[in-house]
Amino acid sequence: MDEKKLPLTSHLQELRKRLVLTFIAVGAGFILCYTFSQNLFDILSRPLLKMMPPGSSLIFTSVAEAFFTYMKVAFIAGIILVSPFVLYQVWAFVAPGLYRHERRHVIPFVAAGSLFFALGILFAYYVAIPVGFKFLLGYATDFIKPMPSMKEYLSFSIKFILAFGLVFEFPVVLVLLARIGVVDAKMLARHRKYAILLIFIFAAVMTPPDVISQLLMAIPLMGLYELSILLSKIFGKKKKTSPSTDS
Repeated sequence: MDEKKLPLTSHLQELRKRLVLTFIAVGAGFILCYTFSQNLFDILSRPLLKMMPPGSSLIFTSVAEAFFTYMKVAFIAGIILVSPFVLYQVWAFVAPGLYRHERRHVIPFVAAGSLFFALGILFAYYVAIPVGFKFLLGYATDFIKPMPSMKEYLSFSIKFILAFGLVFEFPVVLVLLARIGVVDAKMLARHRKYAILLIFIFAAVMTPPDVISQLLMAIPLMGLYELSILLSKIFGKKKKTSPSTDS
């Protein structure tokens, strides 16, 4: 940590700089992804279309719905694309308030955060969304046909994808806290039962009101919590032992 404290105006200028860089990056990501927005939405809709009867398709119920859906897809994809850069800007703003040895965690933090975020997205796309939609579409009958709209599907799937992307950051955050000495493996293990309770509450809030979707989020989260305990034991801050003196 720097010995001289920076004035408030310097902190505000630094925050302004980081926000401007973040907005520029998100804007560039949006423009790039908008050129492929239709292809991106086609990829996003595949898990649903595989679960629907042959020949089914998504619909839009208002004139501008398709346009705004593609805009949202491009915006969200742009954020995901530049997320490593955004994570770095967050760290760069926080880093001056940390000790020098703590700043060395920036590259592992950004790399691990990006990796686990991507793993969460892949898990949502290949596991959670197909299983969730298979369960929900199971209520269709000969007289009740599923006809989901583009807007409804985008809202549902993106909520799933972003939620899983964020929850997969769980080990990264806990290991970082363990590395700087805020928590340790013993503390995490001791509070496991409270963590499990909070995990199920979080899963109930972040997923649709059905048991399958909640379990799809809660079970991986519990696994990630156990992984966090293991990684915290390996990479956590080591306590200094005072040398024993001979009597």
